[in-house]
Amino acid sequence: MTRQPINTILFDLDGTLLPLDQDQFIQDYFSRFVIKGQELGYSPELLLAALQRGITAMVLNDGSLTNKERFDRVFEEASGIAAAEFNERFAPFYEHEFGLLRRHASPSLLAREIVQEVKRKGYTVVLATNPLFPWQGTEARLGWAYLASSQFSLVTTYEDFHYAKPNLGYYRQILQTLGKEASSCLMVGNDVEEDMVARELGMEAYLVTDYLINNKNKDIASYHTGSLEDLATFFKEIPPCNQ
Repeated sequence: MTRQPINTILFDLDGTLLPLDQDQFIQDYFSRFVIKGQELGYSPELLLAALQRGITAMVLNDGSLTNKERFDRVFEEASGIAAAEFNERFAPFYEHEFGLLRRHASPSLLAREIVQEVKRKGYTVVLATNPLFPWQGTEARLGWAYLASSQFSLVTTYEDFHYAKPNLGYYRQILQTLGKEASSCLMVGNDVEEDMVARELGMEAYLVTDYLINNKNKDIASYHTGSLEDLATFFKEIPPCNQ
């Protein structure tokens, strides 16, 4: 069977388009989340436990609820705090404190150049970031990378998506939303387990190695690999899309 030409590029964000130390970022995010909650009068121990359980529930989501619905349900059960009340009171966190997490990123203008080049050549462009944050958190991190959601045909958010990486349901939902075949897609990411799993559906894959995550020490010899700078060169050299 002849393989379809690539017409769609999926980009991970953290550690890929946005050079980022993910461990430091997550640790600081948890800390600031709890401090903000404490300022609002909530128990820090209770909040931390509920946050961790909520994130785990999203990663294990079975598709019957959106990630936001799943998180809210588990968070409410774990904390005893009404999710609607908490979300309303906590919303300013993503307008203020969340921005301080930018210090863990090392943004590169290459990200914007890469996305512009791929779009100029006619490819469909997707921001395939793990949908575990409210949209405000995704918009903020895009801004750190000198990008905007308007540059993408689809941005995967926790409000809309029913699965999280590395669940193949996440990638299937992208394909279904766009009406694309897996064989016409290229997934670009830095996490061997979460991003390269897209190959199991028949996608091509490119592993960005600047902030490589390979927690299970898998052999990566079969992947197309390179730095963000190498990726920029790769997209300069690919032909225009004929979709």
